[in-house]
Amino acid sequence: MKNLIALIPLLPLIGFLINGLGRKHLPKGVVGIIGSGTVLGSFIISLVIFLQGNFSATPIKYFDFINVGSLQIPFAFQVDQLSTLFLLIITGVGFLIHVYSTSYMHGEKREHFGRYFAYLNLFVFSMLLLVMGANYVIMFIGWEGVGLCSYLLIGYWFKNIDYTKAAKKAFVMNRIGDLGFLLAVFWIIAKIGSVQYEDVFTAASLDKLTPSDITGITLLLFLGATGKSAQIPLYTWLPDAMAGPTPVSALIHAATMVTAGIYMIARSNALFVNAQVTNTVIAIIGAATALLAATIALRQNDIKKVLAYSTVSQLGYMFLALGCGAYTAAVFHVMTHAFFKALLFLGSGSVIHAMSGQQDIRFMGGLKSKLKITYLTFFIGCLAIAGIPPFSGFFSKDAILLSAFEHDKFLYAIGLLTAALTAFYMFRLLFITFNGGFRGTEEQRHHVHESPAAMTLPLIVLAILSIVGGFVGVPEVFLHGGERLGEFLSPVIPTAHHTISHSTELMLMALTTVIAIVAIVIAWMRYRNYKEEQNGALGKLLQNKWYVDELYDSVVVKPINKLGVIANHYFERSGIDYLVNGVGRLVNYGGRQLRWMQSGQVGSYVLLMVISMVAFFFLQFFLRK
Repeated sequence: MKNLIALIPLLPLIGFLINGLGRKHLPKGVVGIIGSGTVLGSFIISLVIFLQGNFSATPIKYFDFINVGSLQIPFAFQVDQLSTLFLLIITGVGFLIHVYSTSYMHGEKREHFGRYFAYLNLFVFSMLLLVMGANYVIMFIGWEGVGLCSYLLIGYWFKNIDYTKAAKKAFVMNRIGDLGFLLAVFWIIAKIGSVQYEDVFTAASLDKLTPSDITGITLLLFLGATGKSAQIPLYTWLPDAMAGPTPVSALIHAATMVTAGIYMIARSNALFVNAQVTNTVIAIIGAATALLAATIALRQNDIKKVLAYSTVSQLGYMFLALGCGAYTAAVFHVMTHAFFKALLFLGSGSVIHAMSGQQDIRFMGGLKSKLKITYLTFFIGCLAIAGIPPFSGFFSKDAILLSAFEHDKFLYAIGLLTAALTAFYMFRLLFITFNGGFRGTEEQRHHVHESPAAMTLPLIVLAILSIVGGFVGVPEVFLHGGERLGEFLSPVIPTAHHTISHSTELMLMALTTVIAIVAIVIAWMRYRNYKEEQNGALGKLLQNKWYVDELYDSVVVKPINKLGVIANHYFERSGIDYLVNGVGRLVNYGGRQLRWMQSGQVGSYVLLMVISMVAFFFLQFFLRK
């Protein structure tokens, strides 16, 4: 079993090495098989472990990674209920995205096709390392790995300067959060002397931490999660990540990178349950992020940008759940979100493929008759994210809103408003894209056709999962569900016990559903026959994303650039460069003067020797005391 578990991350790593080193020589078909097959192998092994139920909180140690004095950090994996669930999500959805990519990226040159799949495999390997690590250091290695891979994949088309800027933006903003994570790890080492989960989360270790320690550590960990999972104020990199190929967007937004922060906090629940200040901060920032991103999505016209801000909003929901102590609800929404968001992104890729690269929904329309599979699956994804029963998003979103209702009524109201906005902007996207008359060019009209099977089959599988995926977490009020997901995760995550009655719970569910349906009806009435929207002051504000990027540019980027110019001119050139160059000039000058002493004339040398001897004797006899 030990070697079998090691194969889960090892297989994608092998795929990365083979495709990366052989990218100039391997045929595209072989690259696709290796890239997809290695992830499928990891999924099969993860499924076998899940079905066998061989879960253990005891780490599986492979070798000593760091051994300095009393600090011992092994390279070890921990395969328990939480990590196994994430393994299935990462490898299962990741495999479907790999299969989809074999067709979507087929137009790339052989070398770039191999490079793309090598990056994808490395991405999956890094995320698997992150969730399987038995300590914070191994998690951090995977954490940095997904940050690197996001940079490589967002800037995949590196000849486009805007895409490389988006990649740098993602990399830099993630480094801000990563610093917080790293400081938290150092703090844990200083106070507890270990980073092993089995050591840190014990009662004896927690007793070593003062309330200030716990608050400081958890706030720093949350800062790390804020960067990786795109929360206020570090969320602006995620919409720009749309610069990468569409399957990359699906991988980043659905199955891997952005869920890392949720996993890290859920894994560290023993720390966070004792940090009330941090939990309040998490809940408020989560709710604010969910609402802010939802308002921005209302007026976006790029099909991928709408989905990107939708991801930011849904991540805000997950952090709202974490802040309310509903760790199971947050993990549940991670799972359902992976299904319907991967479906929506891959569906958008199918639309872009049919429209010859066009991403602006204002120039689409009338596609449902020609893209029947894409339309149907996209429609299912919209129903799921809108929280319409019995689709998967209904159950996970209801669990979050229920926890928010018990925790804070104001936060619940924000969550409810966000749910209404989500239903509205998603069906706005659906109706503008697929309904009404075709608004593209004549060339695009003749080119529009359904995507090949390699692209539609993953859509169908994800659509099925988006329908049935929510039933693993059916609440007890329905069919005596008993919240099986909560029971499954209970050895790792504390089970939340609801205090409200079943009748109130049913009423809240009905309220959420009615509001979502009303929002959908409004979207239908307004956008079934699309006419160009006239932007007022608010519309322009939303279309320009509340000018947050411009604010950051004015407050942070431009002052730092000016400071850099000043430092370069006065400190670097006039200070450091002058000092370093001055030393060089001094040595050069000294050498030029001393070379006159090396004339090659023996008489001059004898004269210098006599003068030196006279000076020596003079010093010795007359000046020495």
